[in-house]
This record gives sequence, structure tokens and C-alpha cells, in this order.
Amino acid sequence: MDKPTDMAEAFGAFVKAQRQLANISQRQLAKASGMSDSYLSQIERGQYRPSAEVLRGIAGALHIPPAVLFTQFGLLDTDEEQAPRVSVEEAIRLDGTLTQDKKDALLHMYRTLRESA
Repeated sequence: MDKPTDMAEAFGAFVKAQRQLANISQRQLAKASGMSDSYLSQIERGQYRPSAEVLRGIAGALHIPPAVLFTQFGLLDTDEEQAPRVSVEEAIRLDGTLTQDKKDALLHMYRTLRESA
């Protein structure tokens, strides 16, 4: 695969994971983002490169800063010194909106997925 395809696929997987973490369906995210279900499906499968406007819509619907999606998609560089990296496991542990049971379940799922990759 070429690099742009790899990036689109990785981005699509990221959007799908964020949607699943938010516990919303593809249809719900598409509606909240102002796009069709099929268009979002293509993005999640890495078959389409969304515009900045679409990225903003997805970010708003997922309640995450647009810069997160721009960075993930490669449209925005991060300054490693200004943006400290936090591991996925640390981010789950630090999330104040989750109960300990939910954190444990997420950590277990994440570790299982990493082992099978």
C-alpha cells in the first residue's frame, strides 16, 4: 500500500475507535456530523480523505478538539515538546468520567486488541 492509503486507513480506524468509545452508532455520528452514513462508512474504512470541514464536524460530534483529528490525519504537526504524549492506558486511567469498572473493561479490551494485532 502507498503512504496516503495507509494514512487514510489509520485515520479511519481512529475515527471508528473514537466513535465506539463514545458508544454511538455510525448513523448517529454521521447525523451529528452533518454527513451521510455511507460517507462516514467510507471514511472509517479509509476509502475517502475528508475535507477540513468534515473533520471539524466529526470532531464536534465526538466532543474532541478539531486539532486532534487534524493531527491524526496529518494536516497538523504537533510540537513534541509542547504536547506531551500520554499512553492510551494512562489516558484511560486519567479519565474522570469513567467508573473504575469501565476503566478496567477498557484496559482489558485495549490490551486484548494489542495482543492480537
